Amino acid sequence: MNNTPNKDEFYAKLKSQLQDTALWPTEYLYKFIVQTEKAKIEHVEVIFDNMGAVINTKESSNGKYTSVSISVKMKNPDHVIEKYKEVGEKIEGVISL
Repeated sequence: MNNTPNKDEFYAKLKSQLQDTALWPTEYLYKFIVQTEKAKIEHVEVIFDNMGAVINTKESSNGKYTSVSISVKMKNPDHVIEKYKEVGEKIEGVISL
């Protein structure tokens, strides 16, 4: 089953919410969950490299997953969504919160 319409609807709704709740440009906080593998964590970090992002990681209590929080100044809702899509396409099994 293809989830593209659901993703498109999700991103359209997110864009609308971001436009209504913030003055752009603004600081935006991304949160991702990845398996605790150095390569996956570093890949998330590389996607936000050279953007002045503040990145924090926290391993789960059982060590299986790591949360990656990224605070970064974004130009507009479209740029926020572009980064969500890039992370989702490039990192297998990532969960975006």
